[in-house]
Amino acid sequence: MQTILTIATKGPGLYEFTGEVEDFVQSATREDGLLTVFVRHTSCSLLIQENADPQVQQDLQEFFARLVPDANDPSMTYLQHRSEGPDDMPAHIKSALTQISIGIPVADGRMLLGVWQGLFLFEHRDQPHARKVVLHLGA
Repeated sequence: MQTILTIATKGPGLYEFTGEVEDFVQSATREDGLLTVFVRHTSCSLLIQENADPQVQQDLQEFFARLVPDANDPSMTYLQHRSEGPDDMPAHIKSALTQISIGIPVADGRMLLGVWQGLFLFEHRDQPHARKVVLHLGA
């Protein structure tokens, strides 16, 4: 079973979509399997991260902003790809450092996430986007 979610972003940050994925898994099966979550973009990524304390998401965003600043930052003068703005190539780097696909075990129609774990789309671009995330549940 498969579906595609559209996640609207408003700029850089972590956007939790655990609930939408839970709904898909519960409607798709009551059995065991493997859920693959895949984002169809090269300038955002996926994370399983703590969803209880919003400071975790804020700290992650700040860390990545310091690790890979915009192309206009003096430390980034070596970047050549700048045609889509100063946030584009850094977004590709951040995506390469994280992941675009996640596998999650499913048992009895439920994802086997930990108590404080949630699924997040990590938006790395400054402008709003409509991100496509593919959910595929296999036996």
